[in-house]
Amino acid sequence: MPEQYGSIAQYYHERTKYDPETIAAKGQGLDWSKQPSPFKEYKIGTVFDLKPYLQADAEASAVIPGIAWWQRLSHLLLYSYGITAKVPTMVGQPLYLRSAPSAGGLYPAEVYLISRGTPLIPAGLYSYNPLAHSLTQFWESDVWSDLQAACFQHPALESSEIALIATAIFYRSAWRYQDRAYRRIFLDTGHLLGNIELAGGLTNFRPYFIGGFIDASVNQILYLDPEQEGAIAVVPLIDLAVQQLPLKLPLSCTALPSATQVEYPEVPDGELLAYCHRATQIDEAPVVKSQEQQEVAHLEDKYNFPFCLKVSTRTNPIDWGINLVGLETTILERRSTRAYTGAELTIDELRVLLDFTYQPQHYVDRGFDGDPDYFDLSLIETFIAVSGVTGLEEGCYYYAPKAQELRQIRFKNFRRELHFLCLGQELGRDAAAVLFHTADLKKAVARYGDRVYRYLHMDAGHLGQKLNLAAIRLNLGVSGIGGFFDDRVNEVLGIPTDEAVLYITTLGRPR
Repeated sequence: MPEQYGSIAQYYHERTKYDPETIAAKGQGLDWSKQPSPFKEYKIGTVFDLKPYLQADAEASAVIPGIAWWQRLSHLLLYSYGITAKVPTMVGQPLYLRSAPSAGGLYPAEVYLISRGTPLIPAGLYSYNPLAHSLTQFWESDVWSDLQAACFQHPALESSEIALIATAIFYRSAWRYQDRAYRRIFLDTGHLLGNIELAGGLTNFRPYFIGGFIDASVNQILYLDPEQEGAIAVVPLIDLAVQQLPLKLPLSCTALPSATQVEYPEVPDGELLAYCHRATQIDEAPVVKSQEQQEVAHLEDKYNFPFCLKVSTRTNPIDWGINLVGLETTILERRSTRAYTGAELTIDELRVLLDFTYQPQHYVDRGFDGDPDYFDLSLIETFIAVSGVTGLEEGCYYYAPKAQELRQIRFKNFRRELHFLCLGQELGRDAAAVLFHTADLKKAVARYGDRVYRYLHMDAGHLGQKLNLAAIRLNLGVSGIGGFFDDRVNEVLGIPTDEAVLYITTLGRPR
């Protein structure tokens, strides 16, 4: 047993690290004949076409019962995971881009809707088809009580009539990224959850993210083959047009612990992703520590080195326009940047990006939720390698969200090293700033068991998506990177070795 790595989540993370000495041996050519489709189709069921509701005008909404509700749901799904562009490719099938980014354009996530049963949407199971922008009701039974039981009677389900469920079809991502795909699947799901959070503000729904549920029960409710597809997150939607005061829920309702597996075999390559997913499942009601027993989340930012340069990030919030019309446009126009010019950003631009991503309380009076759901942000740390930001010295900085300041921990221009760390991608070299999300994996596992690996990557992807949208709003370039030389990042930037690197976001002037 490879016990020196600790739990299975820690073992998986070590095993899937990229290293310059071994990455070539781990690589394999892509079999394009086996490329999976990014769409799941239900051939039997009742189809609810959502496209007409994207065009319905205010006059129709006033005279046709229920049309306003369908308009809001149609837009919520479009902004969350809908098709936003069609791009020709060299291999025949076009690439359909969506409102949420995905590594390699593989889109492993699927979105389902469960209705409790209302005059507008009958009880049952629905699959969202992004290509047709429609819902297919593939099962008519009332399964709401089963969903509540699977989610340990989560209070948001008691107050809602519909819920979204995000699942992952593992092979879609594993086809290209092999075992490391598990990381990317949850980062991609985090992008989706970030969109759902913000789309709720546009459509008057309040989403609640549930990460702690009995996996087998939710999979069974949706009739999934757990070897191929698994439930990742349950998202009840509170209709704020009916219930004006959203629920304030304790953190433990969002993220529940799983078991911690410390005895496991040497899992062969190609089987590690599936093994890790099974090991991070919840099989029964978890034992949740009392507030006194839980480690209290640090009230101050983690790294406060003496004598380090400190730079305030306080700034004015982004103007998203009347009724958040700028957010709607930004979600639909968002694209990952393919190349940067190497030109500098300004410190004010960096401040605004960080403010929107980490300080939601500054946007309450602008139509946003001031306390959106994450699984546990106290576990996530942020470091920024600055190569070209006017008004900010080159080097590596720790971002302290509570103090709202940058703290310099290394004095150096890292352009050459960032090119290497990002697997030779020019995005790393030419970016003005490169942001790293990290977490103390040992500490995180101690709090939530091995399931925390899911929570960490979904939270990192959620933050990354808010960075994406803020950058696009400011006409800046932005692109996430999930492939990097893990240990070398810590070594080069001076990030403590306890911090596992989860995600990288590059920022710069688009070429």
